[in-house]
Amino acid sequence: MPSASPTPKDLAGYREDADRFIAELDEEYYLHFAGLKDRLELEPIYERHQDLTTLEWTQALGDAVDGDRRIRELWRFACEGHLGNLTKEHSEKAAALETELEAEVDGEKVGFRMLRPTIANTDDRGKRERLDRARTELTEEHLNPVYLDAVQISQRTVPKLGSPNYVDLYRRFGYRLDNLADQCQAVLDSTEQMYEDATDKLFRDRIGLGLDEARRWDVPRVFRAQVWDEFFPADKMLPALEATLADFGIDLHAQENVHLDIEQRPSKSPRAFCAPIEVPDKVMLVIQPIGGADDWRALFHEAGHTEHFAHTSADLTMEERRLGDNAVTEGWAMLMQHLTDEPAWLTRRLDVGRPDEIAREGATGLLYFVRRYCAQLLYEIEFHGADDVTAMRPRYVELLGSALKIEPSQAYPSRRSCARTCASASGTPGSRSARPARCSASSGRKASALTRTSC
Repeated sequence: MPSASPTPKDLAGYREDADRFIAELDEEYYLHFAGLKDRLELEPIYERHQDLTTLEWTQALGDAVDGDRRIRELWRFACEGHLGNLTKEHSEKAAALETELEAEVDGEKVGFRMLRPTIANTDDRGKRERLDRARTELTEEHLNPVYLDAVQISQRTVPKLGSPNYVDLYRRFGYRLDNLADQCQAVLDSTEQMYEDATDKLFRDRIGLGLDEARRWDVPRVFRAQVWDEFFPADKMLPALEATLADFGIDLHAQENVHLDIEQRPSKSPRAFCAPIEVPDKVMLVIQPIGGADDWRALFHEAGHTEHFAHTSADLTMEERRLGDNAVTEGWAMLMQHLTDEPAWLTRRLDVGRPDEIAREGATGLLYFVRRYCAQLLYEIEFHGADDVTAMRPRYVELLGSALKIEPSQAYPSRRSCARTCASASGTPGSRSARPARCSASSGRKASALTRTSC
């Protein structure tokens, strides 16, 4: 236990234990989501490092911040870890359910984690709707009760951390949420007409329906962009990544600290992810190469995370290597991802006859997700400040529907927001790791809002 005011020796010991804790958690997440381990087992890890997440440490670190950025990160880590310790069983149960649950649609069984990719790859609109309904029903019946219980536990616990609610706690961590909310609203206001025009055209070109006719089960199909598959084959993904990194002076296969996991496994996550188990000494880049523009974007996105962690200096403190603002690693990820929409890169690396068209569609997709995240952040600020989160479902539909012009399912506000509460806590507290979130971008990939987001 810390002294009333942690000494440099106390802080050094805390950093070392926290480093091991994060490494063990990220390895556990890697093994599970890479399909190498059936069950996600967090409890033994928390038990081995139980002193890290005590109320005593959260209070001692909070009192010691005094403007010190690095100690503030340790304080955030301790608070998120404390909440995570209380909800670790929820994360384990949710992960197990996602692995075990199946839906039977039109006589075919589909695993829960494969439902969204299956929607994206299904041309029959009626079947897409049935798949979406099955996914919604499984979420509502099995997952939402788990997530809801977890968020209610967190709500009851946050006052012990010195804040009336989760939003206020993050303000105390230094997150300028109100300023960010104003910026999000400004983006929504200033891009509305542009969004409606560009997205309406994209939906008409892709599925023959205007934005006013589209429904949520059409979105994954549109962004699946199957029309471009022949230009983004699975067998060229890694060679293109290797050549692109070589342009930056990086030899991917000479990086002893980067490990590629490209094997096909039945329970492997359908979306690429990066697991920075040891920063910078052991970074896992995981993907099941399928092909298609979206799969390429996912690979390059996660490769951006991978190279960021692999090039992080080993001389930095634990909180500088492991913790901090997710915008840092996301910046590298987005830089790499958007190369795949860049006309000059497309012309050089792939035999694409219409690079400008791909670039326009990529920009439309980016605008869709930026607007979604803006609305999601506005919603989560309200959600985590509400006394009764179960009453927030209509507000979720209102905010997301207004931003995207496509009404989302009411089944997802509990799952998304509560899952992020679990992810920031029961996952790797405070860390910038990029393991699979419980949400998806286009066809079952990645996302993040108040802490970490689906239409």
